[in-house]
Amino acid sequence: MSETYVVELAMQLMWTAALLAAPILLTALLVGLAVSLFQGLTSLQDQTLSFVPKIIAVGVALVLAAGWMVQTLLAFTRDAFALIPGLLG
Repeated sequence: MSETYVVELAMQLMWTAALLAAPILLTALLVGLAVSLFQGLTSLQDQTLSFVPKIIAVGVALVLAAGWMVQTLLAFTRDAFALIPGLLG
């Protein structure tokens, strides 16, 4: 078993995890920023005002990105299984 295969698999794992998390995290960040700006301008300090739009936006982002996320995860899995013969030899 070569360290090259392990490092390559770990790098692919980190890259895939970052790609899969990016749409959800960016959506939550942008909606949170917009709600905070709105709360600052209007002086509304209700806690649910920041939580409800963010959870709805993240849900919509999950629905919209689900197909791409599954395809990305399947591609990573195929690549990981393709590396198995190199790990054994």
